[in-house]
Amino acid sequence: MSQVTLKGNPINTIGELPAVGTKAPDFSLVGSNLADVKNTDFAGKRIVLNIFPSLDTATCAASVRRFNVEAAKLQDAAVVCISKDLPFAHGRFCTTEGIANVVTASEFRNDSFGKDYGVKLTDGPLQGLMARAVVVLDKDGTVLHSQMVPEITEEPDYEAALGVLN
Repeated sequence: MSQVTLKGNPINTIGELPAVGTKAPDFSLVGSNLADVKNTDFAGKRIVLNIFPSLDTATCAASVRRFNVEAAKLQDAAVVCISKDLPFAHGRFCTTEGIANVVTASEFRNDSFGKDYGVKLTDGPLQGLMARAVVVLDKDGTVLHSQMVPEITEEPDYEAALGVLN
């Protein structure tokens, strides 16, 4: 279990992020077109997992916007933005915001991603959603970088996450 804060108030997660140097768990999520989004879809690419509570918050939306800009500059890498928001909300957000360089994915069908990656919030007002985190995987699915953002209202360390890809 990890602990993060929301406006300074402690909140617990179900576990720990996968450690750097370990093989990341497989995942199966749902894309905005309702098709499966799996780690195997990105074979031969590095993957940035941008994990957050909901697109309906300013910080979460800002992280998707920032990663969208950064994704356009990446070679052999994909950015997957993951929350519990419905795929329709992901699609609407991307259309409205002009987001085209990231893949959005919802965990609405099951909560195995949140459990497997240790990001599911187990208490507090956001219980059941996911903590803000970034996990970067190499082409073989090994973790190159992981950050559980200590304060949910703050953005992740983009430079640290993207730096491992350069």
